[in-house]
Amino acid sequence: MTALGFLYPGHSAEDDYPRIEQLLGSDVRVDLVHTDLGEDAHRVDALLQMGAPERLAAGLQQLRLSGAEAVVWACTSGGFVHGWDGAQEQVRGLARAAGMPASSTSFAFVHAVREIGARRVAVGAAYPEDVSLLFAEFLRAGGVEVTGVRGFGAVTAAEVGAWGEEELFALARAADTPDADALLLPHTALHTIAHLPGLEKELGKPVLTANQVTAWECLRLADRRVNAPGLGALFTREPIVQV
Repeated sequence: MTALGFLYPGHSAEDDYPRIEQLLGSDVRVDLVHTDLGEDAHRVDALLQMGAPERLAAGLQQLRLSGAEAVVWACTSGGFVHGWDGAQEQVRGLARAAGMPASSTSFAFVHAVREIGARRVAVGAAYPEDVSLLFAEFLRAGGVEVTGVRGFGAVTAAEVGAWGEEELFALARAADTPDADALLLPHTALHTIAHLPGLEKELGKPVLTANQVTAWECLRLADRRVNAPGLGALFTREPIVQV
């Protein structure tokens, strides 16, 4: 049994994680601990506070008791708003406090893009434009070429959590660009897990979503590889050998 640990702010799309556990199979357990969301606002100052060390540390004891082998801070914006260097320091501090390998959804996106061999990506973000552009800057710092960024201006995570299939597919269609090898949807408050096969069929390319790459990153840290077609191309492709 492999136990995966996640620190998830609030409750907007928490039901994606039991679905992930089901799709991964019976020998993987998903342990989700909710962190203090603070002010639910897609503003840089609020997002910086959401990922503060003391807020992340508060949930770690529960994950340690659960037997988690690795932990991922399951919040994209609460990582990339710190910039590349700041986000690295954030996960280093999380690993020290947790006593186990750690990462964040922001880095999960960069690692997942490399895994599928994509060179150019389009971004469909629910955030306001200024926050969406910070995510694009983060990706570029990680060596990912961004072909376009579409921000949809949602003010809160709760708003995004209420979106259904219609809004999700509209976001994906509007954000995709013909020259992108993959589409990225970077919000852990967005329900995407049930729709990954449909999204990839609709767009004809890999789609990487926040809760999907978060789970994949935690498996990577735990040195596990799981073939799970229901979780999209990221979970079915052979890894790309970097040269």
